[in-house]
Amino acid sequence: MQAELNIGVLGHVDHGKTTLVRALTGKWTDTHSEELKRGISIRLGYADMNVYQCERCGAYSNKDTCLVCGGPATFKRRVSFVDAPGHETLMATTIAGSSIIDGVLFIVAADEKCPQPQTKEHFAIIEALNIKNIVIVQTKIDLVSKERAKQSLEEIKAFVKGTVAEDAPIIPVVATHGINIHYLLQAIEQYIPTPQRDESKDPIMYISRSFDVNKPGTPISHLQGGVVGGSIKDGVIKLGDVLELRPGVEWKGKLESVSFEVTSLRAEKDVLTEAKPGGLIAVGTTLDPALTKADSLIGNVIGKPGALPEVLTELDVEYEILPIRKDEVKGFVKNEPVVLNVHTATTVGFITDVKGSVFRVKLKRPVAVEKGSAVAISKRIGQRWKLSAWGKVK
Repeated sequence: MQAELNIGVLGHVDHGKTTLVRALTGKWTDTHSEELKRGISIRLGYADMNVYQCERCGAYSNKDTCLVCGGPATFKRRVSFVDAPGHETLMATTIAGSSIIDGVLFIVAADEKCPQPQTKEHFAIIEALNIKNIVIVQTKIDLVSKERAKQSLEEIKAFVKGTVAEDAPIIPVVATHGINIHYLLQAIEQYIPTPQRDESKDPIMYISRSFDVNKPGTPISHLQGGVVGGSIKDGVIKLGDVLELRPGVEWKGKLESVSFEVTSLRAEKDVLTEAKPGGLIAVGTTLDPALTKADSLIGNVIGKPGALPEVLTELDVEYEILPIRKDEVKGFVKNEPVVLNVHTATTVGFITDVKGSVFRVKLKRPVAVEKGSAVAISKRIGQRWKLSAWGKVK
């Protein structure tokens, strides 16, 4: 079974994103050793969930028995959650995740004043990418008084007033005890519909993870090819398909596209014979696992040979300064370094020309990108790179 859509989980660091995903799916998405040691998300975390509806009372559940009355529940659909890091220094990872999501659970903790710094930045990503299917989740209400919970609610309403989330539902939950989970599931069903997909198009998938599944010491004859993970935008990928990887891998100082065969398809633990748009897919390949280890292929695109976007070393970007940076950023100038996030790719470049609200940037690492693709732009402010503008490739 494959998930129908991806739901991003965004919000300020330590506001309970990963805890909420565990309450919904039963999976703790922080699995990297450094994440466990530091207690924060560093990489994108993924987890799938089945949604059911009670045959007796109509309440929604994440189990085949009702969370409210205990009656039998009927399967409705399967969704996938993308748990994004909240910390400022990991914004590039968050932006990479946001490029493959269809809707958002926006997390705001009641025990801190709203908005916090990454509350603003994550919300800026939502607006820049024009994501309109939003459910706001007020977490940690068990840690505050009734008065503070109400005050937090008013702060959230004031923060989203006049934005794409002004009419989004606000659901208070206690994730650690599963309180109000059925109301949250109801909001997800009502406000985050499954988008229309075009399965007749040539397949294209943006890579957001890549890894080597072989254990150290595995004999050469038993080695498995590298695995890439991501979300299919269009088309269908089937076992045995021959696909192309762009921009590709570095060979003699240049990036070269590579062709490979699809040897396996998985959606979490479920084995598939074909994968469609929606959810997060792991694609087993005939690629050398040394090429895929440690997320080294993040930012690449896979699809039918000859049908993928062009690989570009220069981009013309029409940009707009984010409202949260209006006081700090007036624009961009020639020779200025910038960090660009295009789909799941992160690359550094230098601006070579500026004309009004359009700049041309020469990239250190090329990207495979279509015209009209959304771009997140980070500018160096003081000693930090900060998300400052968004734009589109012209």
